Formats: sequence, structure tokens, C-alpha cells
Amino acid sequence: QVQLRESGGGLVQPGDSLRLSCSASGFSLEPYTVGWFRQAPQKRREAVACISSRDGSSWYPDSVKGRFTISRNASLNGIHLSMINLKPEDTAVYYCATDRITPECRVDGMDYWGKGTLVTVSS
Repeated sequence: QVQLRESGGGLVQPGDSLRLSCSASGFSLEPYTVGWFRQAPQKRREAVACISSRDGSSWYPDSVKGRFTISRNASLNGIHLSMINLKPEDTAVYYCATDRITPECRVDGMDYWGKGTLVTVSS
């Protein structure tokens, strides 16, 4: 059964760090584009970190650039999202996803999603 499972979310204070993990079962993530997305209450889901299958390059939106780092973990058959200097506006449910067809990292293009892990940044 194909499945993605996130872990590592929790309640942290502003300025803290957190690392999220995502493991895949039923298929190998290695060849495909992978990404982390988040959705805050009453907001649309957005991409926050991606690794393209085209050339292995990473992409981040300006809102998290320099604070978030995406990486692959071959032994886990998964990916991580390392987050530093967290801000209250980072509060959201974080999802990992993969696009097995294209090198793009778009919300409407990812074909497998995890169920998400909640990150709350609050003092």
C-alpha cells in the first residue's frame, strides 16, 4: 500500500527549531519530486520546500528561505524539513507529498500526500 507518513510536529516557542520527517511505504521516493506543504486555518495550502527530480535542486518561497531546509534520507525512504527561527505565522498543518510524473512542485500536481502533522508556534 502506497503511503506517506509525517512526524515531528508539535508546540514550540517563537525562535525555536523543529525537524519534521516523512517516510514512504509501498514505493521508493528517491526518483521523484518531493515537497513539504503547509496549510494554516482559512488559508490555501502552499509549498514551503521542494526537491526537483529534474536536477535535485531545492526551492523555497521567500517566506521561509534561510530558515527551512529540505533533505532526502535514503535509509528512511523519506525526507526531512528542518526549520529554525520559527515564527507564529509558521503555524500550520505540514504535509509531505510527491509528484511521480513531473519535476514540478505544485499543490495541484502532487499525486501522493501524507495526512499531515501540526506545527504550532506560540509563546
